[in-house]
Amino acid sequence: MSLGLMLQGTGSDVGKSILVAGLCRALSKRGMIVRSFKPQNMSNNAAVTEEGGEIGRAQALQALACGIEPTIHMNPVLLKPQSDVGAQIIVHGKMIGLGTASYYLENKSELLTKVIESYEHLKKQADIVIIEGAGSPAEVNLRAGDIANMGFAEATNTPVILIGDIDRGGVIASIIGTHKLLSKSEQELIQGYIINKFRGDISLFDAAHDTIIKHTGWKNCGVLPFVPEVKKLPAEDAVVLDHFVSNSHQKITIAVPMLSRIANFDDLDPLIQESDVDVNFISPGKPIPASTHLIIIPGTKATLADLGFLKKQGWDIDIAAHIRRKGNVLGICGGYQMLGKKISDPEGIEGKDDHQEALGYLNIETIMQNEKTPRKTTAYAPHLNCETEGYEIHIGKTTGPDTVRPFLENDKNLGAMSENGQIAGVYLHGLFVNDKFRAKFLSQFRNGKYQETAYSQEVENALDTLAEKMEYHLDIDAMLAFAKST
Repeated sequence: MSLGLMLQGTGSDVGKSILVAGLCRALSKRGMIVRSFKPQNMSNNAAVTEEGGEIGRAQALQALACGIEPTIHMNPVLLKPQSDVGAQIIVHGKMIGLGTASYYLENKSELLTKVIESYEHLKKQADIVIIEGAGSPAEVNLRAGDIANMGFAEATNTPVILIGDIDRGGVIASIIGTHKLLSKSEQELIQGYIINKFRGDISLFDAAHDTIIKHTGWKNCGVLPFVPEVKKLPAEDAVVLDHFVSNSHQKITIAVPMLSRIANFDDLDPLIQESDVDVNFISPGKPIPASTHLIIIPGTKATLADLGFLKKQGWDIDIAAHIRRKGNVLGICGGYQMLGKKISDPEGIEGKDDHQEALGYLNIETIMQNEKTPRKTTAYAPHLNCETEGYEIHIGKTTGPDTVRPFLENDKNLGAMSENGQIAGVYLHGLFVNDKFRAKFLSQFRNGKYQETAYSQEVENALDTLAEKMEYHLDIDAMLAFAKST
């Protein structure tokens, strides 16, 4: 009989995704067959599975921690925010349309059926399924339509461990407050709690356990110290970019404008890990530094809206000055579309019938189309004479004279370049994970020097270190016992 254990959090960004990945790796090292699962995710950082479906990027990392390829069943419902009130709705890897909050209330039972279908599918493959919640179970205003936290846990009778992040402050109150806001049946499903990201002497928290246990009755499953290696793992939420620290003393400076609907920003993770590269995420209202070598315009869930946002920040002026100084520019996905002459949306794919003059640095035009074909692929870079891998996931058809100089190509052109190679765009996410490609790309900023680093191995090492820390500091045996008790 396959086991299930769910990790929920006192709020967003408390470490649920990372701790699920770490627990999956730890249990895999014990010889268990493990699968990860997130019933419903809301993220514009998506990955593409072998089936050609979309799931949250965090679930792809968790699949890696389990030692398997990701599948659509690991994240059956994915919401990709496209505006303040609406999101693309991805079910079993495929976009079924756009929806608002009322959609979830109206379709709760149907979506829960899809979620449980995927969960049961994974249970048949594994000794244990580690489930990640979303946000907080204490968001009582969302409880009626919940399929991500206690709605799922109660429907499947799955035991829960609650995670609190001491780095955010108020962790004792957040855990006890969560208990107070849950129903009796929900309180009973939570078996224990974990304190995450502790810095300093862990014994200083000993007295706090007495208070938490007195008010909740939940078991202390351990205090996990801050693990520096976690910074090498891909982050899911763009909130982490607000706390990203730039290292201005580094040699190669890359500026990334933080678009309002920035998507798949984990494309930059392999560059961040390079010791001589400084990736500087530019906050709204801040100028792009003149010392920048390369500007990367990232992906976005709303290209037309973010093109207007980019111009409103004055970044179009900064980009023009950068190009006059002979600086390089690379656009990825929506950023690639922005580098062209015009973007049109005649069918209102992004919310309304619209078109805009784009930045005009590539002789291309993009027309938004309803068709969306996510796929993993391998592509060749003619100007670098090497291959790389990644995934396509975009809406829009781009044509124009500059596409005869593709940045990458396979069975079609995946981008375009200016005649002098200074400006380029590409439709491939994850392109920098390939060590050889990344080294060749960066060599133009290293005076031609080829310097290859092992990014994927660093991620594997970080997962191993996290798993070791969790084995040492957390009571994983107790958590397994909770799973066996239901």
